[in-house]
Amino acid sequence: MDNTTFYVKEATNEECIRTLETILSGIDGVDRALVDVEDGEVKIDFHSSQVTLDELKAKISQHGLHVRE
Repeated sequence: MDNTTFYVKEATNEECIRTLETILSGIDGVDRALVDVEDGEVKIDFHSSQVTLDELKAKISQHGLHVRE
């Protein structure tokens, strides 16, 4: 299992966090995603054999959210 940390600009309010958690939980290969409301930090545990970092970023961006590393 791999892990990564992204920062999502909009992930500082409850509605956006719920949206982000829904997006990530629906991706095959993602085991867990934790969002820090204070700074928009998103920690993701995933299986790189099922999903790549680029695919994770693209899926988040498709929903109008801005990913920073």
